[in-house]
Amino acid sequence: MSFRKLPHRRQQAFLGVSYNNDSIAPEPYLRGIVMHISGLQKMTLLDYPGHIACTVFLGGCDFGCSYCHNYQLVDGSTPPEMVEEDFFSFLSKRQGLLDGVAITGGEPLMRPGIDLFIQKIRDLGFLIKLDTNGYHPQALQQLIAGGLVDYVAMDIKNSLPKYGLTVGVPQVDTGRIQQSVDIIMNSSIDYEFRTTVVKELHEEKDFELIGQWIKGAKAYYLQQFTPRDTVPDKTLTSPSADEMELFLKAVLPNVSTAAIRGI
Repeated sequence: MSFRKLPHRRQQAFLGVSYNNDSIAPEPYLRGIVMHISGLQKMTLLDYPGHIACTVFLGGCDFGCSYCHNYQLVDGSTPPEMVEEDFFSFLSKRQGLLDGVAITGGEPLMRPGIDLFIQKIRDLGFLIKLDTNGYHPQALQQLIAGGLVDYVAMDIKNSLPKYGLTVGVPQVDTGRIQQSVDIIMNSSIDYEFRTTVVKELHEEKDFELIGQWIKGAKAYYLQQFTPRDTVPDKTLTSPSADEMELFLKAVLPNVSTAAIRGI
């Protein structure tokens, strides 16, 4: 199995402030931060299952996955598309037309003031779906405990022994990932786990281990990697449909709800 290691640069949002990634806005001065929107999909029927939503992209991520379709948001090379004021002006005109807002990235939970940003969205009557890499369990717990999210989609990048290799951070703390899985599975909110399957990074054994790890999960999806120009490593390829079925079969004994998405 070949893998080209990419340079990794830890992001602290785009605001030039010191921030503890393990919690939400721990310093009082962060409460005045305005969120900068790195991208906006004005309507989607896919990103928030069962709902009509818009998707908000927030820049910055502490992982450097070589197969990331949004890598321009990870390394900070994309300037903000709009400021918070313009986003909420857009949302106020979509009340009654959209059910919810899907918040993705990058990694939304590393953004200062994410709780206040979400609260403002909820105050307009929208449901919240959060995408996360699971590396900020304390922030995730705070949002769930505060009733600020309705649906969480967490990426399971790979089996735990290969996590650092897959996310481009060799010394990644997988305990934080495991903690987020436990928080989600023991909560009352709707959720899904998902893995983007890359031929060069995943094999059958990985999915046996993942199945054992998230045994009994409410929903787990295997998503076939699709090469794109925005992906950092252009040598990566898609697994075949037969391989995807083999990987699914490895998960099903422990996660009966597992399914292949997008094929």
